[in-house]
Amino acid sequence: MIGFMSDPASIGVPSDGAMALELKNITKRYPLVLANDRISLEVRWGEVLAVVGENGAGKSTLMKIVYGLVKPDQGEIWVDGKPVQIKEPGDAIALGIGMVHQHFMLIDPFTVLENIILGAEPTQGAQLNLAQARAEVEALMKDLEFSLPLDTPVEELPVGLQQRVEILKALYRKARILILDEPTAVLTPQEAEELFAFLRRYVAQGHAVIFISHKLAEVIQLSDRVTVIRDGKVVGTVHTPQTNVAELARMMVGREVILSVDKGPAQPREVALEVVNLSVPGKDKKHRLEGVSFQVRSGEIVGIAGVEGNGQTELVEAITGLRPYEGRILYGGQPLKPSARVVREWGLSHIPEDRNARGLVLDFTTRENLILGDHYRPPNAGFLGFLHAEAIEQQAREIVERFDIRPRSTDLPARRYSGGNAQKIIVGRELSRKPKVLVAAQPTRGVDIGAIEFIHENIVKARDAGMAVLLVSADLNEVRSLADRILVMFEGRIMGELEASQASEEKLGLWMAGITD
Repeated sequence: MIGFMSDPASIGVPSDGAMALELKNITKRYPLVLANDRISLEVRWGEVLAVVGENGAGKSTLMKIVYGLVKPDQGEIWVDGKPVQIKEPGDAIALGIGMVHQHFMLIDPFTVLENIILGAEPTQGAQLNLAQARAEVEALMKDLEFSLPLDTPVEELPVGLQQRVEILKALYRKARILILDEPTAVLTPQEAEELFAFLRRYVAQGHAVIFISHKLAEVIQLSDRVTVIRDGKVVGTVHTPQTNVAELARMMVGREVILSVDKGPAQPREVALEVVNLSVPGKDKKHRLEGVSFQVRSGEIVGIAGVEGNGQTELVEAITGLRPYEGRILYGGQPLKPSARVVREWGLSHIPEDRNARGLVLDFTTRENLILGDHYRPPNAGFLGFLHAEAIEQQAREIVERFDIRPRSTDLPARRYSGGNAQKIIVGRELSRKPKVLVAAQPTRGVDIGAIEFIHENIVKARDAGMAVLLVSADLNEVRSLADRILVMFEGRIMGELEASQASEEKLGLWMAGITD
Protein backbone atom coordinates (compact mmCIF):
# COMPACT_ATOMS: atom_id res chain seq x y z
CA MET A 1 0.00 0.00 0.00
CA ILE A 2 1.18 3.51 -0.77
CA GLY A 3 0.31 5.98 1.96
CA PHE A 4 1.66 8.09 4.76
CA MET A 5 -0.59 7.44 7.76
CA SER A 6 1.88 5.18 9.50
CA ASP A 7 4.79 5.23 11.91
CA PRO A 8 7.29 7.89 10.76
CA ALA A 9 10.17 5.47 11.11
CA SER A 10 8.60 3.24 8.46
CA ILE A 11 8.60 5.97 5.84
CA GLY A 12 12.19 7.08 6.12
CA VAL A 13 11.81 10.03 8.50
CA PRO A 14 15.00 10.03 10.56
CA SER A 15 15.03 9.94 14.34
CA ASP A 16 18.55 11.38 14.67
CA GLY A 17 17.44 15.00 14.40
CA ALA A 18 18.48 15.44 10.76
CA MET A 19 16.63 18.12 8.82
CA ALA A 20 14.13 17.21 6.13
CA LEU A 21 15.67 19.73 3.75
CA GLU A 22 18.62 22.09 3.98
CA LEU A 23 19.59 24.69 1.41
CA LYS A 24 23.12 26.01 1.80
CA ASN A 25 24.26 29.19 0.00
CA ILE A 26 22.03 28.65 -3.03
CA THR A 27 22.86 31.20 -5.72
CA LYS A 28 21.23 31.71 -9.10
CA ARG A 29 22.09 34.49 -11.52
CA TYR A 30 20.25 35.65 -14.61
CA PRO A 31 21.26 38.53 -16.91
CA LEU A 32 20.82 41.77 -14.89
CA VAL A 33 19.22 39.85 -12.00
CA LEU A 34 20.65 38.00 -9.02
CA ALA A 35 17.59 35.86 -8.28
CA ASN A 36 19.02 33.94 -5.30
CA ASP A 37 21.94 35.37 -3.36
CA ARG A 38 23.53 32.73 -1.08
CA ILE A 39 20.18 31.62 0.33
CA SER A 40 20.29 29.18 3.25
CA LEU A 41 17.26 27.75 5.04
CA GLU A 42 16.17 24.63 6.88
CA VAL A 43 12.94 22.64 6.84
CA ARG A 44 12.29 20.31 9.76
CA TRP A 45 10.39 17.06 9.77
CA GLY A 46 6.93 17.52 11.24
CA GLU A 47 6.58 21.24 10.46
CA VAL A 48 5.08 23.67 7.97
CA LEU A 49 7.68 26.21 6.89
CA ALA A 50 6.16 29.21 5.11
CA VAL A 51 8.34 31.05 2.59
CA VAL A 52 7.17 34.59 1.84
CA GLY A 53 8.47 37.59 -0.06
CA GLU A 54 7.60 40.14 -2.69
CA ASN A 55 7.26 39.25 -6.37
CA GLY A 56 10.75 38.89 -7.76
CA ALA A 57 12.22 38.16 -4.31
CA GLY A 58 13.43 34.76 -5.51
CA LYS A 59 10.90 32.35 -3.93
CA SER A 60 9.78 30.64 -7.13
CA THR A 61 13.33 30.31 -8.45
CA LEU A 62 14.39 28.73 -5.16
CA MET A 63 11.56 26.18 -5.21
CA LYS A 64 12.25 25.35 -8.86
CA ILE A 65 15.82 24.59 -7.85
CA VAL A 66 14.63 22.28 -5.06
CA TYR A 67 12.30 20.47 -7.49
CA GLY A 68 14.91 20.17 -10.24
CA LEU A 69 13.36 22.59 -12.73
CA VAL A 70 16.25 25.08 -12.47
CA LYS A 71 19.94 24.40 -11.91
CA PRO A 72 21.67 26.61 -9.30
CA ASP A 73 24.96 28.33 -10.08
CA GLN A 74 26.32 27.35 -6.68
CA GLY A 75 25.24 26.00 -3.31
CA GLU A 76 24.24 22.67 -1.80
CA ILE A 77 20.98 20.82 -1.16
CA TRP A 78 20.76 18.31 1.69
CA VAL A 79 17.90 15.86 2.28
CA ASP A 80 17.72 13.69 5.41
CA GLY A 81 21.05 15.07 6.53
CA LYS A 82 22.86 14.05 3.34
CA PRO A 83 24.03 16.12 0.34
CA VAL A 84 22.12 15.33 -2.86
CA GLN A 85 22.18 16.25 -6.54
CA ILE A 86 18.84 17.31 -8.04
CA LYS A 87 19.22 17.79 -11.78
CA GLU A 88 15.61 17.16 -12.82
CA PRO A 89 12.17 16.60 -11.25
CA GLY A 90 12.70 12.83 -11.38
CA ASP A 91 15.60 13.22 -8.94
CA ALA A 92 13.42 15.27 -6.56
CA ILE A 93 10.59 12.73 -6.72
CA ALA A 94 13.03 9.89 -6.00
CA LEU A 95 14.15 11.79 -2.89
CA GLY A 96 10.56 12.14 -1.70
CA ILE A 97 10.01 15.77 -2.76
CA GLY A 98 6.66 16.66 -4.34
CA MET A 99 5.41 19.99 -5.65
CA VAL A 100 1.90 21.29 -6.21
CA HIS A 101 2.18 24.20 -8.64
CA GLN A 102 -0.01 27.29 -8.57
CA HIS A 103 -1.17 26.47 -12.09
CA PHE A 104 -2.17 22.81 -12.01
CA MET A 105 -0.21 20.38 -14.17
CA LEU A 106 -3.20 18.23 -15.14
CA ILE A 107 -4.41 16.85 -18.48
CA ASP A 108 -8.05 17.91 -18.70
CA PRO A 109 -9.50 15.04 -20.80
CA PHE A 110 -7.78 12.38 -18.67
CA THR A 111 -9.65 10.87 -15.72
CA VAL A 112 -8.66 11.52 -12.14
CA LEU A 113 -7.02 8.09 -11.90
CA GLU A 114 -5.11 8.55 -15.17
CA ASN A 115 -3.77 11.93 -14.00
CA ILE A 116 -2.66 10.57 -10.63
CA ILE A 117 -0.67 7.63 -12.00
CA LEU A 118 0.63 9.30 -15.18
CA GLY A 119 4.37 8.64 -15.38
CA ALA A 120 4.30 6.17 -12.47
CA GLU A 121 1.95 3.53 -13.84
CA PRO A 122 2.12 0.05 -12.30
CA THR A 123 2.60 -2.67 -14.90
CA GLN A 124 2.10 -6.41 -15.13
CA GLY A 125 4.55 -7.64 -17.68
CA ALA A 126 4.25 -5.24 -20.61
CA GLN A 127 0.70 -4.17 -19.73
CA LEU A 128 -0.68 -1.41 -17.55
CA ASN A 129 -2.16 -2.81 -14.34
CA LEU A 130 -5.09 -0.45 -13.79
CA ALA A 131 -6.63 -2.66 -11.12
CA GLN A 132 -3.52 -2.35 -8.97
CA ALA A 133 -3.36 1.40 -9.59
CA ARG A 134 -6.99 1.82 -8.59
CA ALA A 135 -6.50 -0.20 -5.40
CA GLU A 136 -3.44 1.83 -4.41
CA VAL A 137 -5.11 5.19 -5.08
CA GLU A 138 -8.29 4.19 -3.24
CA ALA A 139 -6.22 3.12 -0.22
CA LEU A 140 -4.33 6.42 -0.36
CA MET A 141 -7.57 8.42 -0.54
CA LYS A 142 -8.90 6.55 2.50
CA ASP A 143 -5.76 7.42 4.46
CA LEU A 144 -5.97 11.07 3.38
CA GLU A 145 -9.72 11.34 3.99
CA PHE A 146 -10.10 12.46 0.38
CA SER A 147 -13.04 11.59 -1.84
CA LEU A 148 -12.60 11.82 -5.60
CA PRO A 149 -14.45 10.25 -8.57
CA LEU A 150 -11.56 8.35 -10.13
CA ASP A 151 -13.27 7.79 -13.49
CA THR A 152 -14.35 11.41 -14.03
CA PRO A 153 -12.36 13.60 -16.47
CA VAL A 154 -10.43 16.23 -14.53
CA GLU A 155 -11.95 19.04 -16.61
CA GLU A 156 -15.34 18.27 -15.04
CA LEU A 157 -14.12 18.76 -11.47
CA PRO A 158 -14.32 22.01 -9.49
CA VAL A 159 -11.00 23.69 -8.76
CA GLY A 160 -10.85 22.50 -5.15
CA LEU A 161 -11.04 18.86 -6.22
CA GLN A 162 -8.48 19.42 -8.98
CA GLN A 163 -6.07 20.56 -6.30
CA ARG A 164 -6.67 17.32 -4.41
CA VAL A 165 -5.76 15.45 -7.57
CA GLU A 166 -2.44 17.33 -7.66
CA ILE A 167 -1.77 16.47 -4.02
CA LEU A 168 -2.62 12.81 -4.64
CA LYS A 169 -0.22 12.79 -7.60
CA ALA A 170 2.61 13.86 -5.30
CA LEU A 171 1.73 11.49 -2.47
CA TYR A 172 1.19 8.56 -4.84
CA ARG A 173 4.89 9.02 -5.61
CA LYS A 174 5.61 8.81 -1.85
CA ALA A 175 6.38 12.49 -1.27
CA ARG A 176 7.62 13.19 2.25
CA ILE A 177 8.41 16.86 1.59
CA LEU A 178 5.54 18.72 -0.07
CA ILE A 179 5.95 22.14 -1.68
CA LEU A 180 2.75 24.12 -2.25
CA ASP A 181 2.87 27.29 -4.35
CA GLU A 182 -0.05 29.68 -3.65
CA PRO A 183 -2.35 26.71 -2.92
CA THR A 184 -5.40 28.71 -1.81
CA ALA A 185 -5.48 31.20 -4.69
CA VAL A 186 -8.60 29.64 -6.23
CA LEU A 187 -10.27 28.04 -3.19
CA THR A 188 -13.32 29.04 -1.19
CA PRO A 189 -12.70 29.71 2.53
CA GLN A 190 -14.23 26.32 3.35
CA GLU A 191 -11.98 24.54 0.83
CA ALA A 192 -8.93 26.34 2.25
CA GLU A 193 -9.83 25.12 5.74
CA GLU A 194 -10.11 21.55 4.44
CA LEU A 195 -6.67 21.89 2.83
CA PHE A 196 -5.16 23.19 6.06
CA ALA A 197 -6.72 20.31 8.02
CA PHE A 198 -5.09 17.85 5.62
CA LEU A 199 -1.69 19.57 5.86
CA ARG A 200 -1.83 19.46 9.66
CA ARG A 201 -2.53 15.72 9.52
CA TYR A 202 0.28 15.30 7.01
CA VAL A 203 2.97 16.99 9.11
CA ALA A 204 1.66 15.30 12.28
CA GLN A 205 2.84 12.03 10.72
CA GLY A 206 6.40 13.36 10.55
CA HIS A 207 6.40 14.84 7.04
CA ALA A 208 7.38 18.38 6.03
CA VAL A 209 5.57 21.12 4.09
CA ILE A 210 6.92 24.25 2.39
CA PHE A 211 4.02 26.68 2.05
CA ILE A 212 4.38 29.65 -0.34
CA SER A 213 1.66 32.29 -0.11
CA HIS A 214 1.04 36.01 -0.39
CA LYS A 215 -1.85 35.68 2.09
CA LEU A 216 -0.08 36.46 5.34
CA ALA A 217 -3.12 35.73 7.50
CA GLU A 218 -3.06 32.16 6.16
CA VAL A 219 0.68 31.96 6.80
CA ILE A 220 0.08 32.87 10.44
CA GLN A 221 -2.79 30.39 10.66
CA LEU A 222 -0.97 27.37 9.22
CA SER A 223 2.80 27.61 9.58
CA ASP A 224 5.21 26.76 12.39
CA ARG A 225 8.00 29.00 11.14
CA VAL A 226 8.29 31.66 8.43
CA THR A 227 11.33 32.44 6.27
CA VAL A 228 11.22 35.89 4.62
CA ILE A 229 13.10 36.53 1.38
CA ARG A 230 13.73 40.02 -0.01
CA ASP A 231 15.77 40.91 -3.11
CA GLY A 232 17.11 37.37 -3.39
CA LYS A 233 18.35 37.17 0.20
CA VAL A 234 16.97 35.66 3.40
CA VAL A 235 15.93 38.53 5.67
CA GLY A 236 15.21 36.22 8.58
CA THR A 237 13.28 33.23 9.89
CA VAL A 238 10.79 33.65 12.74
CA HIS A 239 8.65 31.32 14.81
CA THR A 240 5.05 31.94 13.80
CA PRO A 241 3.62 32.29 17.34
CA GLN A 242 6.13 35.08 17.93
CA THR A 243 5.24 37.21 14.91
CA ASN A 244 2.22 38.84 13.23
CA VAL A 245 1.04 39.96 9.81
CA ALA A 246 2.33 43.52 10.21
CA GLU A 247 5.86 42.37 11.12
CA LEU A 248 5.99 39.89 8.23
CA ALA A 249 4.83 42.57 5.80
CA ARG A 250 7.48 44.94 7.09
CA MET A 251 10.20 42.28 6.69
CA MET A 252 9.02 41.51 3.15
CA VAL A 253 8.81 45.06 1.87
CA GLY A 254 11.37 46.82 4.06
CA ARG A 255 8.89 49.45 5.26
CA GLU A 256 5.56 49.79 7.03
CA VAL A 257 2.69 48.48 4.90
CA ILE A 258 -0.94 49.59 5.15
CA LEU A 259 -2.71 46.25 5.48
CA SER A 260 -6.28 47.50 5.19
CA VAL A 261 -7.79 49.33 2.25
CA ASP A 262 -8.19 52.99 3.20
CA LYS A 263 -11.42 54.13 1.58
CA GLY A 264 -14.41 56.21 2.53
CA PRO A 265 -18.02 55.50 1.58
CA ALA A 266 -18.86 55.38 -2.12
CA GLN A 267 -20.67 58.26 -3.80
CA PRO A 268 -22.44 56.42 -6.65
CA ARG A 269 -23.93 58.52 -9.43
CA GLU A 270 -25.31 57.63 -12.86
CA VAL A 271 -25.30 54.08 -14.24
CA ALA A 272 -22.16 53.63 -16.36
CA LEU A 273 -22.44 49.92 -17.13
CA GLU A 274 -25.61 47.82 -17.22
CA VAL A 275 -25.88 44.10 -17.92
CA VAL A 276 -29.39 42.84 -18.69
CA ASN A 277 -30.32 39.14 -18.88
CA LEU A 278 -26.88 38.27 -20.24
CA SER A 279 -26.33 34.71 -21.46
CA VAL A 280 -23.24 33.15 -22.99
CA PRO A 281 -22.99 29.50 -24.10
CA GLY A 282 -20.17 27.41 -22.66
CA LYS A 283 -18.66 23.93 -22.82
CA ASP A 284 -20.50 22.91 -19.62
CA LYS A 285 -22.90 24.33 -17.03
CA LYS A 286 -20.09 26.10 -15.21
CA HIS A 287 -18.43 27.85 -18.14
CA ARG A 288 -21.49 29.72 -19.26
CA LEU A 289 -23.76 32.58 -18.23
CA GLU A 290 -27.50 32.36 -17.71
CA GLY A 291 -29.64 35.44 -17.22
CA VAL A 292 -27.07 37.63 -15.46
CA SER A 293 -28.20 41.19 -14.69
CA PHE A 294 -26.61 43.99 -12.65
CA GLN A 295 -25.55 47.65 -12.79
CA VAL A 296 -22.32 49.48 -11.99
CA ARG A 297 -22.56 53.20 -11.25
CA SER A 298 -19.93 55.88 -11.59
CA GLY A 299 -18.15 56.33 -8.28
CA GLU A 300 -18.61 52.78 -6.94
CA ILE A 301 -16.83 49.43 -6.97
CA VAL A 302 -18.99 46.37 -7.59
CA GLY A 303 -17.26 43.11 -6.72
CA ILE A 304 -17.93 39.74 -8.35
CA ALA A 305 -16.89 36.95 -5.97
CA GLY A 306 -16.76 33.25 -6.77
CA VAL A 307 -14.50 30.28 -7.23
CA GLU A 308 -12.67 30.65 -10.52
CA GLY A 309 -14.34 28.93 -13.46
CA ASN A 310 -17.97 29.72 -12.63
CA GLY A 311 -18.64 32.05 -15.54
CA GLN A 312 -16.54 35.04 -14.50
CA THR A 313 -14.24 34.75 -17.51
CA GLU A 314 -17.19 34.59 -19.90
CA LEU A 315 -18.80 37.59 -18.19
CA VAL A 316 -15.66 39.72 -18.46
CA GLU A 317 -15.06 38.72 -22.08
CA ALA A 318 -18.64 39.60 -23.05
CA ILE A 319 -18.48 43.01 -21.35
CA THR A 320 -15.10 43.87 -22.89
CA GLY A 321 -16.18 42.91 -26.42
CA LEU A 322 -14.15 39.71 -26.65
CA ARG A 323 -17.05 37.24 -26.86
CA PRO A 324 -20.53 37.20 -28.48
CA TYR A 325 -23.52 37.09 -26.14
CA GLU A 326 -27.28 37.11 -25.84
CA GLY A 327 -29.05 39.80 -23.83
CA ARG A 328 -28.02 43.44 -23.53
CA ILE A 329 -24.96 45.34 -22.34
CA LEU A 330 -25.37 49.11 -22.07
CA TYR A 331 -22.42 51.48 -21.83
CA GLY A 332 -23.54 54.86 -20.54
CA GLY A 333 -27.10 53.88 -21.42
CA GLN A 334 -26.27 52.94 -25.02
CA PRO A 335 -25.80 49.52 -26.65
CA LEU A 336 -22.50 49.28 -28.52
CA LYS A 337 -21.21 46.87 -31.12
CA PRO A 338 -19.65 43.87 -29.32
CA SER A 339 -16.12 44.79 -30.31
CA ALA A 340 -13.09 45.20 -28.06
CA ARG A 341 -11.98 48.28 -30.01
CA VAL A 342 -15.42 49.90 -29.96
CA VAL A 343 -16.00 49.52 -26.22
CA ARG A 344 -12.44 50.64 -25.53
CA GLU A 345 -12.90 53.78 -27.62
CA TRP A 346 -16.14 54.46 -25.72
CA GLY A 347 -14.19 54.52 -22.46
CA LEU A 348 -13.78 51.04 -21.02
CA SER A 349 -10.46 49.78 -19.66
CA HIS A 350 -9.71 46.13 -18.92
CA ILE A 351 -7.21 44.54 -16.54
CA PRO A 352 -7.31 40.91 -17.81
CA GLU A 353 -7.16 37.88 -15.53
CA ASP A 354 -4.21 36.40 -17.44
CA ARG A 355 -1.62 39.12 -17.80
CA ASN A 356 0.69 37.12 -20.06
CA ALA A 357 -1.97 35.84 -22.47
CA ARG A 358 -4.18 38.94 -22.67
CA GLY A 359 -2.45 41.89 -21.02
CA LEU A 360 1.07 41.94 -22.41
CA VAL A 361 3.12 41.06 -25.45
CA LEU A 362 6.04 39.50 -23.61
CA ASP A 363 8.67 40.28 -26.23
CA PHE A 364 7.56 43.93 -26.56
CA THR A 365 9.31 46.61 -24.51
CA THR A 366 7.71 48.47 -21.63
CA ARG A 367 6.89 51.46 -23.82
CA GLU A 368 5.35 49.26 -26.52
CA ASN A 369 3.16 47.46 -23.98
CA LEU A 370 2.05 50.77 -22.50
CA ILE A 371 0.39 51.83 -25.77
CA LEU A 372 -1.33 48.52 -26.58
CA GLY A 373 -4.93 49.11 -27.58
CA ASP A 374 -4.34 52.82 -28.15
CA HIS A 375 -1.33 52.60 -30.43
CA TYR A 376 -3.27 53.97 -33.40
CA ARG A 377 -4.71 57.02 -31.60
CA PRO A 378 -3.21 60.41 -30.73
CA PRO A 379 -0.85 61.20 -29.12
CA ASN A 380 0.69 57.81 -29.92
CA ALA A 381 0.10 58.04 -33.65
CA GLY A 382 -0.66 60.71 -36.21
CA PHE A 383 -1.50 60.92 -39.89
CA LEU A 384 -1.62 57.52 -41.63
CA GLY A 385 -0.96 55.81 -38.30
CA PHE A 386 2.74 56.69 -38.04
CA LEU A 387 3.91 56.35 -34.42
CA HIS A 388 5.17 59.39 -32.49
CA ALA A 389 8.24 57.93 -30.79
CA GLU A 390 8.95 60.98 -28.59
CA ALA A 391 5.39 61.19 -27.23
CA ILE A 392 5.29 57.44 -26.60
CA GLU A 393 8.59 57.56 -24.72
CA GLN A 394 7.53 60.54 -22.58
CA GLN A 395 4.24 58.88 -21.66
CA ALA A 396 6.01 55.61 -20.83
CA ARG A 397 8.46 57.34 -18.51
CA GLU A 398 5.63 59.10 -16.69
CA ILE A 399 3.72 55.84 -16.14
CA VAL A 400 6.85 53.94 -15.06
CA GLU A 401 7.56 56.63 -12.47
CA ARG A 402 3.98 57.12 -11.28
CA PHE A 403 3.25 53.41 -10.89
CA ASP A 404 6.68 52.55 -9.47
CA ILE A 405 7.50 49.95 -12.15
CA ARG A 406 10.87 48.34 -11.44
CA PRO A 407 13.37 48.29 -13.06
CA ARG A 408 12.77 51.87 -14.17
CA SER A 409 13.19 51.06 -17.84
CA THR A 410 11.13 51.71 -20.94
CA ASP A 411 13.31 49.36 -23.03
CA LEU A 412 13.07 46.13 -21.01
CA PRO A 413 10.98 43.32 -22.55
CA ALA A 414 7.87 42.55 -20.52
CA ARG A 415 8.95 38.95 -19.89
CA ARG A 416 11.90 40.24 -17.84
CA TYR A 417 9.69 41.76 -15.13
CA SER A 418 8.52 40.04 -11.96
CA GLY A 419 4.81 39.27 -11.77
CA GLY A 420 4.03 42.29 -9.62
CA ASN A 421 5.85 44.75 -11.87
CA ALA A 422 4.37 43.22 -15.00
CA GLN A 423 0.95 43.74 -13.44
CA LYS A 424 1.82 47.36 -12.70
CA ILE A 425 2.50 47.90 -16.41
CA ILE A 426 -1.08 46.79 -17.18
CA VAL A 427 -2.65 48.72 -14.30
CA GLY A 428 -0.68 51.83 -15.22
CA ARG A 429 -1.70 51.60 -18.87
CA GLU A 430 -5.39 51.03 -18.16
CA LEU A 431 -5.81 53.67 -15.45
CA SER A 432 -3.77 56.31 -17.30
CA ARG A 433 -6.41 56.28 -20.04
CA LYS A 434 -8.85 57.78 -17.46
CA PRO A 435 -11.70 55.49 -18.55
CA LYS A 436 -15.36 55.74 -17.61
CA VAL A 437 -15.47 52.05 -16.62
CA LEU A 438 -12.68 49.83 -15.36
CA VAL A 439 -13.15 46.05 -15.53
CA ALA A 440 -10.50 44.60 -13.23
CA ALA A 441 -10.26 40.80 -13.38
CA GLN A 442 -7.97 39.25 -10.72
CA PRO A 443 -6.03 42.55 -10.52
CA THR A 444 -3.59 41.35 -7.84
CA ARG A 445 -3.20 37.66 -8.75
CA GLY A 446 0.28 36.45 -7.88
CA VAL A 447 1.22 39.91 -6.63
CA ASP A 448 3.09 40.60 -3.39
CA ILE A 449 1.71 42.59 -0.48
CA GLY A 450 3.51 45.82 -1.39
CA ALA A 451 2.19 45.81 -4.96
CA ILE A 452 -1.29 44.80 -3.71
CA GLU A 453 -1.33 47.86 -1.46
CA PHE A 454 -0.34 50.07 -4.40
CA ILE A 455 -2.88 48.60 -6.86
CA HIS A 456 -5.73 48.75 -4.34
CA GLU A 457 -4.89 52.37 -3.52
CA ASN A 458 -5.04 53.33 -7.21
CA ILE A 459 -8.34 51.50 -7.81
CA VAL A 460 -9.90 53.38 -4.86
CA LYS A 461 -8.53 56.69 -6.21
CA ALA A 462 -10.13 55.90 -9.57
CA ARG A 463 -13.47 55.23 -7.87
CA ASP A 464 -13.26 58.48 -5.92
CA ALA A 465 -12.52 60.33 -9.16
CA GLY A 466 -15.86 59.09 -10.53
CA MET A 467 -14.86 55.91 -12.33
CA ALA A 468 -17.18 52.88 -12.32
CA VAL A 469 -15.24 49.77 -11.31
CA LEU A 470 -16.25 46.15 -11.84
CA LEU A 471 -13.91 44.01 -9.74
CA VAL A 472 -13.78 40.27 -10.46
CA SER A 473 -11.63 38.32 -8.02
CA ALA A 474 -11.27 34.82 -6.60
CA ASP A 475 -9.68 36.40 -3.51
CA LEU A 476 -12.57 36.87 -1.11
CA ASN A 477 -10.58 39.19 1.15
CA GLU A 478 -9.84 41.44 -1.81
CA VAL A 479 -13.50 41.64 -2.80
CA ARG A 480 -14.61 42.36 0.77
CA SER A 481 -11.92 45.03 1.22
CA LEU A 482 -12.40 46.89 -2.07
CA ALA A 483 -16.02 46.49 -3.14
CA ASP A 484 -18.96 48.65 -2.10
CA ARG A 485 -21.44 46.00 -3.28
CA ILE A 486 -20.74 42.28 -3.75
CA LEU A 487 -22.34 39.80 -6.16
CA VAL A 488 -21.53 36.08 -5.94
CA MET A 489 -21.40 33.84 -9.02
CA PHE A 490 -21.85 30.07 -9.12
CA GLU A 491 -22.22 27.97 -12.27
CA GLY A 492 -22.94 30.99 -14.45
CA ARG A 493 -25.61 32.58 -12.26
CA ILE A 494 -25.76 35.34 -9.69
CA MET A 495 -26.39 33.67 -6.33
CA GLY A 496 -27.08 36.89 -4.46
CA GLU A 497 -26.05 40.46 -3.73
CA LEU A 498 -24.94 42.11 -0.49
CA GLU A 499 -23.63 45.45 0.66
CA ALA A 500 -19.96 44.92 1.50
CA SER A 501 -20.58 45.98 5.10
CA GLN A 502 -23.06 43.11 5.51
CA ALA A 503 -21.05 40.40 3.71
CA SER A 504 -19.61 37.85 6.13
CA GLU A 505 -16.89 35.49 4.91
CA GLU A 506 -19.01 32.48 5.90
CA LYS A 507 -22.08 33.59 3.94
CA LEU A 508 -20.09 34.50 0.85
CA GLY A 509 -18.17 31.23 1.06
CA LEU A 510 -21.39 29.23 1.12
CA TRP A 511 -22.79 31.15 -1.85
CA MET A 512 -19.51 30.52 -3.70
CA ALA A 513 -20.12 26.79 -3.15
CA GLY A 514 -23.69 27.07 -4.49
CA ILE A 515 -25.37 26.88 -1.06
CA THR A 516 -28.02 29.51 -0.41
CA ASP A 517 -29.89 27.84 2.44
